[in-house]
Amino acid sequence: MRISVGSDHRGYKVKSKVIELLNQLGHETVDVGTNSDESVDYPDIAKRVGQQVSDSEVERGILLCGTGIGMAITANKYTNVRAATCHDEITAEMSRRHNDVNVLCLSGDMLGQRSIDQLVQLWITTEFEGGRHERRIDKISDLEKHAIDE
Repeated sequence: MRISVGSDHRGYKVKSKVIELLNQLGHETVDVGTNSDESVDYPDIAKRVGQQVSDSEVERGILLCGTGIGMAITANKYTNVRAATCHDEITAEMSRRHNDVNVLCLSGDMLGQRSIDQLVQLWITTEFEGGRHERRIDKISDLEKHAIDE
């Protein structure tokens, strides 16, 4: 799988470890920055990942900032992006199973590396269940189309 990974300055140290993990798991990664702990604006990074997922340049994305919340808000501005902040195994698994989340947003400040590794692995391997959940995802896509048409 091809996965775009980005972080602001608060997720920078964790980002390189996430990329290393994804590469070990056999995935191709696209690092969209940032490349230091100098302060940057998280919307600039989330924009890159959101656009790549929206344009199908990558299959999924992972974003890291202080809480993961700002990244999710920004990434969700893009068509066909379903970004969610996950903070434990249940939210990571259910975001994939029921919501077909394609951008995982994580806190670089509030989660330890071991926890992040577990969440990423679980999120990468969990499949979307489809079925009744597919109908709901279709309704979300319809809302996106309606917003664009207005």
